[in-house]
Amino acid sequence: MREVRLRDTLSGDVRPLDLREPGKVGIYACGATVYSRIHVGNARAYVVPMLFARFLAHEGYDPTVVVNVTDINDKIYDAAREAGVPSAEHAREMTRLYFEDTGGLGLGRPDHEPLASETLEEIIKLIAALIDRGHAYESGGDVYYRVRSFPGYGKLSNRDPEQMDQGEEAGTAELKEDPLDFALWKATKEDEDTSWPSPWGDGRPGWHIECSAMAEKYLGVDFAVHSGGTDLIFPHHENEIAQTEAARDVPLARMWMHEGMVTTGPEDKMAKSVGNVFLLHEAIDRFGGQAVVGFLISGHYRQPIAFSVQALEQAVERNERIREFFRSAAREDGDPDPFVAERREGFLAALADDFNTPRAMAELYDLVSEGHRRAPLRGAHQAMEELLAIVGLERLAAPEAAADPEAEALLAEREQARAAGDYERADRIRDELAGRGYEVRDSDEGGRLVRRA
Repeated sequence: MREVRLRDTLSGDVRPLDLREPGKVGIYACGATVYSRIHVGNARAYVVPMLFARFLAHEGYDPTVVVNVTDINDKIYDAAREAGVPSAEHAREMTRLYFEDTGGLGLGRPDHEPLASETLEEIIKLIAALIDRGHAYESGGDVYYRVRSFPGYGKLSNRDPEQMDQGEEAGTAELKEDPLDFALWKATKEDEDTSWPSPWGDGRPGWHIECSAMAEKYLGVDFAVHSGGTDLIFPHHENEIAQTEAARDVPLARMWMHEGMVTTGPEDKMAKSVGNVFLLHEAIDRFGGQAVVGFLISGHYRQPIAFSVQALEQAVERNERIREFFRSAAREDGDPDPFVAERREGFLAALADDFNTPRAMAELYDLVSEGHRRAPLRGAHQAMEELLAIVGLERLAAPEAAADPEAEALLAEREQARAAGDYERADRIRDELAGRGYEVRDSDEGGRLVRRA
């Protein structure tokens, strides 16, 4: 079992996995708030823990991945009101589309995908424990966490509590003992059409307590790795730490793994509130799920990554290089050539060192290049198939299915249009084929169809 190291946000150090039980790695990732369809930026926080778990399993660990769905949230009420539908109906539909959109990435599903709406019992019990211990109090039907009751508050974000703004909604200041306090339970408001019963009256949980309860329900406390975007460090993850440690006297997680933002410019993160989003299902429809995965692993998970259509096109080109290897390079199985063995070890060592996917993929591209130059390269196909599966690109190694008859007929029409000099019609047909999931590759022998993964 290879030693695997991660940069822990809490300590600031790159250190070996710290496990509660030998070999078992519990991973909790903060998932989507389902008020609208998710964008490519949201997908990074789904892809990274899913692929990290694949690598751990390859190395002999036993990972359990939990990615929650936040289906109780202020933004859902607002979005449902704007759409003119009940909030519960809107949350159900957006949850369905979230599963559909992330399914298009081809990575399978997490071991558990809890919904906040199905974890109310655990949430209420956790709030009650905090009240019993003096870390929370009821006020006007709301329940608030006493931030000053937890001496370690601010240790994850390295912020001075006096400078922290919880971002609570307007009208709550008079209910709090201290402006620093944040809501664990919120009483139902007049414009909210869904609520749940509690010892403090009908209402709904706060966002932070939802994740503390869902993580504990499926992984217990003191589990190995908590992940999420860097934008969640404060207040969300800071508050999760405070809630769980105050209620249970043990840490929520032993290590914190944070993904950098997907950006669309020098400083702007991709965000629905900014309006600069590229929805995940649109990216998958246009470029294929394997291209989106390839783009997201092209940068180190901790660093911001710049999104653009060109960046996805480049991911398509990189994936095509890999496909071409399997189409054209002769296969020779057996004990791997020393070059193959070195590239394989370099790939795995890169992932073991703070899950460095760009360094790992550089080793794989070197293997592709050498495989083209020196075919057959003994063991290259076997190694490529093994390594691609770890990073979610296994479909690039799969035999390509024949195009359907309608697509072949369209390709023939396009060839006729090109021969007649009707390039406008040829381009329209190419776009129609793209909508069916095919890319047209032109050569001296004519066009051929390549199905996007």
